[in-house]
Amino acid sequence: MSQKSNSVARLLLEARAFLALIVIVAVFSWLSPNYFTVSNFLVMASHVAIYGILAIGMLLVILTGGIDLSVGSVLAFCGVMAGAMMQGIELGTSVYYMPVWGVVVLTLAIGGLIGAVNGVLVAFFRVPAFVATLGVMYVARGLGLLQTNGLTYNNLAGKPELGNTGFDWLGFNRVEGVPISVVVLVVLAVIFAVTLARSAFGRWLYATGGNARAADLSGVPVTFVLLTVYTLSGILAAVAGLVLSSQLTSAGPTAGNSYELTAIAAVVVGGAALSGGRGTVQGTMLGAFVIGFLADGLVIVGVSPYWQTVFTGAVIVLAVLMNSLGNGSARGR
Repeated sequence: MSQKSNSVARLLLEARAFLALIVIVAVFSWLSPNYFTVSNFLVMASHVAIYGILAIGMLLVILTGGIDLSVGSVLAFCGVMAGAMMQGIELGTSVYYMPVWGVVVLTLAIGGLIGAVNGVLVAFFRVPAFVATLGVMYVARGLGLLQTNGLTYNNLAGKPELGNTGFDWLGFNRVEGVPISVVVLVVLAVIFAVTLARSAFGRWLYATGGNARAADLSGVPVTFVLLTVYTLSGILAAVAGLVLSSQLTSAGPTAGNSYELTAIAAVVVGGAALSGGRGTVQGTMLGAFVIGFLADGLVIVGVSPYWQTVFTGAVIVLAVLMNSLGNGSARGR
């Protein structure tokens, strides 16, 4: 009987994100008749897409035993740079308006470059990930404020006569009723889920998080893995910044404030270990939907948005506690 009870407890721990999502949907559907509708679910999913994209990058970093506190600021800075390019680039006495595809490519490159800086600091200079990414977080946020003087770039839809329309495509277009941002999230989730489960890089990543020293001695290119995951985290933050700016058709230096906490919460709620070596994209996606649906539900029922940060922090603490209980139970067996 004791063994059966342990099995049930373990199942509940492993399925906690899915069960939490069901409870959230049930509770808010009961509190508000507008919550449990297809249209509202699609709107909430488009919000979750931003958190989910950030969380995938955060998962890659956390799997190595690191953390990336800069993703919210990188999201904002990349959005600001995209906005600046959409406003036009001054070249001498003329102003050059880039096509949207050029804006997207350069924005992703900027995100990747910032992520690579994090990777170099962590992988080559052995700076603790917390310290390195905290510093880059402030630098990116400060550069965004300098670029805009604290203001916001508005009306980023572009103009036909300038040849730069289409920036709002990510934010407003749909495929069979599904927002493009959600499609982007699904595609990225599938790509990285397959990469982690079926590629040599995925095995290297888990090995690095499990024991970096042992992985290095076993021939795993630990330095390459660390540099790659931080670079990918920066690129995914840039993608999230493009999605957010496209949805708002504006970009400001204060966007993405505390989004790094939301991304961490999604990863932890999804069952990943902050110590590294354990976690899945599937779990992280469930965690992102838990956080996103909870936040939107609170707004729908009239709870102050300031409480969202409180709930996010509480969710992180609860998820880490449950992870610890699960690890203790596993060691006991």
